[in-house]
Amino acid sequence: MFEKLDAFHQTRLGYAVFAAIELALAYVFISWAIDGGSWFDYGLALIFTIGFLQNLSKLIGTFFNGKRSGRKAR
Repeated sequence: MFEKLDAFHQTRLGYAVFAAIELALAYVFISWAIDGGSWFDYGLALIFTIGFLQNLSKLIGTFFNGKRSGRKAR
């Protein structure tokens, strides 16, 4: 099951889906953090924001280097 999820995550659609989910989670936690002032919520928002940026950069990389990976195609 995890192999299938990882294989999906390595595709353009997978990067886009995971980026959208992490962006939504970051939005939720930053909203809670601003409302409640919880450092824990700020930390989770930061983690999900970093995850979003990683998936976004990999997604952009697939447009330049191939369909499956954000790494340089060989």
